[in-house]
Amino acid sequence: MVARLQQGITLGLLIAAAAWWCFFWPRYPVAAFIGALAILLGFAVILAVEFVLLALVGGTDAAPRASAAQLLRAWRGEVCAMPSAFFWRQPFRSHAEPDFLPPKPSGRGVVLVHGLFCNRGFWNPWMRQLRAQNRAFVAVNLEPAWGNLDAHTETVERAVRQVSAATGQAPILIAHSMGGLVVRAWLAATRSHGRVHRVVTVGSPHGGTWMARLSRTVHGRQMGLHSAWLGQLQASESAEGYGQFLCWYSNADNMVFPPSTGSLPGADNRFVPTTAHIALGFHSQVMQVSLALA
Repeated sequence: MVARLQQGITLGLLIAAAAWWCFFWPRYPVAAFIGALAILLGFAVILAVEFVLLALVGGTDAAPRASAAQLLRAWRGEVCAMPSAFFWRQPFRSHAEPDFLPPKPSGRGVVLVHGLFCNRGFWNPWMRQLRAQNRAFVAVNLEPAWGNLDAHTETVERAVRQVSAATGQAPILIAHSMGGLVVRAWLAATRSHGRVHRVVTVGSPHGGTWMARLSRTVHGRQMGLHSAWLGQLQASESAEGYGQFLCWYSNADNMVFPPSTGSLPGADNRFVPTTAHIALGFHSQVMQVSLALA
C-alpha cells in the first residue's frame, strides 16, 4: 500500500513539474525553472515548518536545546535524506533487498521494523551491510499502514520466529520511529523479552510526540503525548525490560519532540545532536554501533 501510494506521489510530482516547465518555458523560462523546482522541492517547505514547531515546543526538555544553526543544518540534512527514502527506495526498491536467511549465517540475526508511512525499503542500506556480513535478517512491512499499532504484533512475531530458526539465537530488533512502539507492543503482548537479545530504537516516540496532535488516525492518537494507549503500554511493561533497549534520539528530530520522548528510563539512551528524523536512521554512528551489537 505504501509503495503504491508513494509511487503515485513521486510520479505525480514529476508530471506536474514537467507540465509546468513545458507550459512556461517558451515565454517565461525563469518562471518555468522556479515553478518546476518549487513543485519538486515543496517537501522542503513542509520540513521547515516542522523544524519551526520543534524550536517553539522544545520548552524545558532535559535534552540540550538545539540552536538555530543546528536546526538549519538538520533541515538541510533532512532535505537530502528524504528523497532517497520516500521517492526512490520505498516506492520503487522496496523488494530490492529480499529477506536473507542463509543456511549458515554469521552472528546474530536481525529483525528490522520501519516507521510511519514507510516500508521495508527504508532499510535497504542496512540490509546490504547485513548481507555482506552474512547475517540473517527479515525486514517487515507493517500493513495496514494506518491501523492500530497493536495489530502488527503478529507481523513482528513471525519475523522473530524466522530469524531465530535460521540462527538458533535470539535476534536483535532494530526499529525506526513508530516501529519502536510496535516492538514494545509485541513484547508486552507476548512476554517475549527472553526471545530477544537487544532492542534498538532510532527516533522512536517512546513518550509520545507533540506532532501526533496533528494526526486524526488511530495510530496517530496512540503516539500522542501522554496518550491513554502509551499509558496502558507502560503499565504492562517491567522497568527491568527497558534494560534491553538501546535508544537513539536527537534534539533536532523534527518528528519526535520534545527530544527526550525518544528515550526510555533505564535504557541505554544515546543522544545524537543536530540530526533529523530520517537522517538519524542512516547516521554513521547509529548504524555502526547498532550493527556491532552481539
